[in-house]
Amino acid sequence: MPGLGEPIPLPYMSIPEAPVISAPTLSLPKADIPSYKPLVVPPADLKPPPGIKGTNNEGKQPAKPPTATPPKAPEVNYINVPVIDKEVPVPSQEILVTAVSTATISVAATLTATAVFKHLVSIFKPIVKTAWTKITKKKDSSSSSSSSGPPDS
Repeated sequence: MPGLGEPIPLPYMSIPEAPVISAPTLSLPKADIPSYKPLVVPPADLKPPPGIKGTNNEGKQPAKPPTATPPKAPEVNYINVPVIDKEVPVPSQEILVTAVSTATISVAATLTATAVFKHLVSIFKPIVKTAWTKITKKKDSSSSSSSSGPPDS
């Protein structure tokens, strides 16, 4: 049995040593301790000290500050609903006309496109089916004739 010969010399690459990196020094974290000023709530049965006259508010509700109403936009109309006695915002006529016309046009375009697409599918379906059967018949007949040899021309 003949020998296999000398082993093939493999290439050798020298990889340098990794550099020495000192450990990072991190400072200690500092925490801000939460603090609060205590809220002094007077007791419910608070009365003025003897000798001082105060206002007698027993049984009365404290006066509520008036609520600020937001400014009304000029393009919005308001209708007063008598049952709930509130004003309800209603968009202006320009905004309503724009919204209604946009919605009408989009619905009409969608319905028209759907009808056209269905009509085209019904027209093209028999044409595509006929073309497909002719292509497959031609492919089948050409594959059977190619096995017998090249066509004579």
